[in-house]
Amino acid sequence: MRVFKFGGASVKDAEGIKNVYDVLQKVGYEEVLLVVSAMGKTTNALELVIKNYFDKSAELNSSVQEVKKYHNQILLDLFEDDKNQVFTAVNTQFADLEYFLAHNKSPNYNFVYDQIVSYGELISTTILSHFMNFMGIKTQWLDVRNFIKTDANYRDAEVDWELTQKNIAKNVKRKILNITQGFLGSDENNFTTTLGREGSDYTAAIFAYCLNAESVTIWKDVPGVMNADPRYFENTSLLNQISYREAIELAFYGATVIHPKTLQPLQKKEIPLFVKSFINPLLKGTSVSKGVDLEPYLPCFIVKRNQLLISLSSIDFSFIMEENISEIFALFHQFKLKVNLIQNSAISFSVCVEDKFDNFKTLNAILSKKFKVEYNENVTLYTIRHFNDSASQTVEKDKVVLLKQVSRETMQVVTKEV
Repeated sequence: MRVFKFGGASVKDAEGIKNVYDVLQKVGYEEVLLVVSAMGKTTNALELVIKNYFDKSAELNSSVQEVKKYHNQILLDLFEDDKNQVFTAVNTQFADLEYFLAHNKSPNYNFVYDQIVSYGELISTTILSHFMNFMGIKTQWLDVRNFIKTDANYRDAEVDWELTQKNIAKNVKRKILNITQGFLGSDENNFTTTLGREGSDYTAAIFAYCLNAESVTIWKDVPGVMNADPRYFENTSLLNQISYREAIELAFYGATVIHPKTLQPLQKKEIPLFVKSFINPLLKGTSVSKGVDLEPYLPCFIVKRNQLLISLSSIDFSFIMEENISEIFALFHQFKLKVNLIQNSAISFSVCVEDKFDNFKTLNAILSKKFKVEYNENVTLYTIRHFNDSASQTVEKDKVVLLKQVSRETMQVVTKEV
């Protein structure tokens, strides 16, 4: 079997849904399982519903209606007759969402988040499945929550591989086009869970592993994986081949290639992963598989903006030792600051971090009791895999370099604009 994953951008409107049909016509759909995300920005729209729910906002109903209206327009654009049973199927799912909002008793934000946000994927796959049937491609719609079983760690659930493997091996019919949801699972009480960052890619890898699939293809609006983000660099190049190891390294440094947890199950069974264009589906794209690290062998650039560079030094000139560093990292973990670069000397310790939750101000007050704290806000962290002189000059040109770290294959530079 082949596993295809289509993200939100590929199914954001009626034209996108029609294009998925066209892609399948060109590349084939026999023995294929589609993993599909929520349409467009639906997840964001449902996050607003969640916010309004917890704020007890008068806007709650109108935020739900906005999500309904968006999907209803796609339905009207796709189906000539509003008597088509897809309208009933989608309305039923919205009725379930509204029932949950009216009757939920749990104050647990993460639990509520997973129950509500899941409707994005459930509705998008319902629409896609009905459209494929309407166009003459017979499909089997799978509720992924009956297949991927997890613990109850809502918003970042761990997969129960043994139970999941049994469910998938037993209940997926291979000879038909299967359509299921990315990102979702369910716990032992059958409450919906979500799989965390890049969850839909991970879903595709889980099914591929359990089905011993021939390959996984992630369909994007780009021709494949580039050696740099075209928004920040000129003359970027397509990478034809990336090894599993190299892809994990790139992802570790922040490249949006493929999340490591997606690659791990594929690597175990050496299932190749392709990143291809849903605009030009017959182009070769990028292969992530066993083989050479990179082809062509080029410097790869990763950019992380809006970083915070923190330098800590001991007030009394004593050494910063392991117990100090352990304490500092425990605080970073507590305040949810993601560490992207570390450099230390005898009496100082510098880190480049991401303060996604705006917790540094509170943390700074705690750190300042024990250390002298200096920091730079809104810095940029550049990582260059397989760097050379030309690559480092490209990154450092017209910038103030605050910190630089070089290892055998990787250079990291923290800069601010002049």
